[in-house]
Amino acid sequence: MGFAASMSSPPPPLQLSSSSSSSSSWSKSALFSVTPVSFSPPTGKNAQYRKRLVVLSKRVSPLEEGMRIRRERELQKTVKFRKRPPLRRGRVSPRLPVPDDIPKPPYLGSNELPDISSEHQIHDSEGIVKMRAACELAARVLDNAGKLVRPSVTTNEIDKAVHQMIIDAGAYPSPLGYGGFPKSVCTSVNECMCHGIPDSRQLQDGDIINIDVTVYLNGYHGDTSKTFLCGNVNDALMRLVKVTEECLERGIALCKDGASFKKIGKRISEHAEKYGYGVVERFVGHGVGTVFHSEPLILHNRNDRPGIMVEGETFTIVQTIVGYMVSSLVHFIRCLPSLHLI
Repeated sequence: MGFAASMSSPPPPLQLSSSSSSSSSWSKSALFSVTPVSFSPPTGKNAQYRKRLVVLSKRVSPLEEGMRIRRERELQKTVKFRKRPPLRRGRVSPRLPVPDDIPKPPYLGSNELPDISSEHQIHDSEGIVKMRAACELAARVLDNAGKLVRPSVTTNEIDKAVHQMIIDAGAYPSPLGYGGFPKSVCTSVNECMCHGIPDSRQLQDGDIINIDVTVYLNGYHGDTSKTFLCGNVNDALMRLVKVTEECLERGIALCKDGASFKKIGKRISEHAEKYGYGVVERFVGHGVGTVFHSEPLILHNRNDRPGIMVEGETFTIVQTIVGYMVSSLVHFIRCLPSLHLI
């Protein structure tokens, strides 16, 4: 319950005593009530400061007050991150070889970052089958990569394992050589926002790491990522990961034929802000299929970008919110197991 006092000129100190029966005399329908206050008025030369004092109090129900207290406690938990040293770049080893018989994507051979294709990728039934196969392979590789996450393991070791799993399946690791990228997977640790390069740094107890896997199989890119916990992660970071995953799920729930893309950003922003987080606007989702990156670009913040979803279309949502960084990426494709259907 809050109180506000108003006086027309600054008085000397007053001794106030609130009426003990005032709260019981409130009307149930009243939003504001006037509480009578008595005081010992100044005498003598201070009598000129005698003023009228009124205290207004706003009624707050027990439920509202309980929700306010709970919300304050939740916000306090979200900002209590354990201070840790900033990331330091480790040694980046040479790129790994890919057998000659594995088909390569067309952007190899140039260190220039390819332009984002303006074409939306909408697939026929045959394309859906191939897209599904690529995405299923990427999901299996990601799941196995996550099992490697533990203290003392280097991100370079994770890269080697991912590379081997992909080429063993007859696929190409899409990040390798894309715009000159030197590795087969992206590993983003702690405050690294996105597209981290694997190196010799060992994972530490309490780290979080996003592993971003993309495979090129039978002419189609399957792209997915997930944030994993390394060892004993503190409550604040665990909460950040959980809320980010919830943001992603709420974005997925909106996806269907004819839905507006901009609703994704609105829904994600609302949920993140409810817990005191902000959405990173720099990184966006994108179309994916025979081309690695294309329209539509999926903004995760509030926006007025036009466009609607079409059945058979494939694209990604890359959900990044701040505290540290947590990224979750998912494909949307008709008939794709474990992923949302359009």
